[in-house]
Amino acid sequence: MAIAKEKLVEMYQVMLRIRGFEERLAKEYALGKLAGAAHLSSGQEAAATGACANLRPDDYMTSTHRGHGHLIAKGAKTDRMMAELYGKKTGYCKGKGGSMHIADMDIGVLGSCGTVGGGIPIAGGAALAAQIKKSGRISLCFIGDGAVNTSRFHEGVNLASIWKLPIVYVIENNTYAESTAISYAMNIPNAADRACSYGIPGVTVDGNDVLAVYEAVGEAVARARRGEGPTLVECKTCRWHGHYQGDSQTYRAEGEIEECKKRDPIKRFRKKLIEMGVLTDEGADGLSQEIDDEMDRAVKFAEESPLPALEEVLEDVFVEAVEEEQPVISQDTKEITYLRAITEAVDEEMERDPNVFVIGEDVRVWGAPRGEYQGLFNKYGPDRVKDTPISETAILGGAIGAAAAGMRPVASLMYVSFLGCCGDELLNQLQMRYMFGGKVKLPLTISCYYGAGFSMAAQHSKSLLGWLRAIPGLKIVVPSTPYDVKGLVKSAIRDDNPTICLYHQMLIRKGKSQIPVGEYIIPLGKAAIRREGSDVTVVATGLMLERALAAGATLEKKGISIEVIDPRTLVPLDKDTIINSVAKTGRLVLMEEEPQNGSALALIGTIVAEEAYDSLRAPIKLVCAPDTPIPFSQVLEGFWMPNEDDLIGAINKIT
Repeated sequence: MAIAKEKLVEMYQVMLRIRGFEERLAKEYALGKLAGAAHLSSGQEAAATGACANLRPDDYMTSTHRGHGHLIAKGAKTDRMMAELYGKKTGYCKGKGGSMHIADMDIGVLGSCGTVGGGIPIAGGAALAAQIKKSGRISLCFIGDGAVNTSRFHEGVNLASIWKLPIVYVIENNTYAESTAISYAMNIPNAADRACSYGIPGVTVDGNDVLAVYEAVGEAVARARRGEGPTLVECKTCRWHGHYQGDSQTYRAEGEIEECKKRDPIKRFRKKLIEMGVLTDEGADGLSQEIDDEMDRAVKFAEESPLPALEEVLEDVFVEAVEEEQPVISQDTKEITYLRAITEAVDEEMERDPNVFVIGEDVRVWGAPRGEYQGLFNKYGPDRVKDTPISETAILGGAIGAAAAGMRPVASLMYVSFLGCCGDELLNQLQMRYMFGGKVKLPLTISCYYGAGFSMAAQHSKSLLGWLRAIPGLKIVVPSTPYDVKGLVKSAIRDDNPTICLYHQMLIRKGKSQIPVGEYIIPLGKAAIRREGSDVTVVATGLMLERALAAGATLEKKGISIEVIDPRTLVPLDKDTIINSVAKTGRLVLMEEEPQNGSALALIGTIVAEEAYDSLRAPIKLVCAPDTPIPFSQVLEGFWMPNEDDLIGAINKIT
């Protein structure tokens, strides 16, 4: 393997830079200058350097909580990294990410991930974006040995294998996942041996030999660029420090760390370069001094940089919406079902924007279980209608990675209950924009069925609106009519933020209704007044909206006038329409199909109590389901779901 002298020297410099950065980081941490956790990779420099030396500047990379070396090897600047660790405004993420969450989209770094294996589906999504766009880019995914025992490893690698995604997985096997030895956690000698399960190559190399890593990853990168799919490259290496700074390492054998240091990858490479005549002792010492000086400058830059202003804590949650010119809405109408409205919305957006694609289980053959994507595969083909295995983690994680790489995925997760299978992606990775200081957009649409009424029991009938409402940075769309479905789904797909569209199972089975012929959109954050009234304001979503309207008709005969408001989107919330209504009626009842302890609409009650207290003439009422799981029996399920009588009873108590 012939490598140019300049390349060899550059690789040696990178290894020195990684070691120098982490040694200085450890010193600053010991002095109490840094907050949070610090996970050092001293002793593992060869893996990061040898792998990244094969990448183009525009190739994608995901990293781990122990990721300083990966970032430096990909070209990140040490002064901005140090500033991030200091929590300063000049840091890569403006002080919002810290040691475990650094990203630089300009050099293809989609970020470090603080959850084990969290980067696997994201790297796969970026590789999918590269494949769809035919950009020639590849994705490099660093993981530790602990990640190979996670569900994300199986789902992510399996999906990459069947789609032949241009991705390389580099496993840094430092023999410990936190304090758990790999010999205990895995019953095979090499992590890369698992590659045969997915029909892809698996290679194990000496992770302390930078040239061995460079050669193995180079072959894997070339294979990925040829369109032949992923490779697992396991780098067997050694971690000099504990899992984190301050870790006592009592789980390690006596003398183990000293044995590790005898295989110091930097000393080995220095000796080899001197033997090859590429460097002299004096030249190598000079490079070490240059790195020391660079770290001095990095610390000085970090210490002298300003802290972020307090109000910046509120920034970077959402990409600011761009006001679109509303299309002229046709006066002509047509009949359409709820499901067909979804199909038309997605179809029109796929036709409008080549970056829009659908990903999910059964979206090819059935067009998803209810048929909302029927016909799209025949029209757009396998590149844009991606049928997956049963792999919720890979679906949502892949969609997040593809969105970060510039695509606009529509991810079908079937039932909202199944979101629990991909909790890390939902609860942690969707907040990528904020953690990375606004560096990334995530134009991702998630679609799910929700709601009870068909005796599907607890695992297929949840709403989870309150749970979803508690995730900062996620927009929530709850359309109740075919008209709203089409206009809101189109807006969701165009939005640069992650948005979930929830379709109630009872509503998607309803008959046809009228919508305009041709294109229209409904802006997110605009409520609709479904029934005007003067005595009580009722806010209801989904199926509960129908029941609220029915209650309104019944109460009208008794002389009670209720105004029914459909929020349409819970995030963003059109609170002005609700407050203005309460100012008129003086009363508020909130109705939703959710146990009281998980209520999403309860927040509306808090907002009204704070901002329209003087308008209230009676207590706010919440009409919800009991605090139990959803039962199967039709009799029990019917009792469990809030109904017209429940709402009427609540209204009678305050009028």
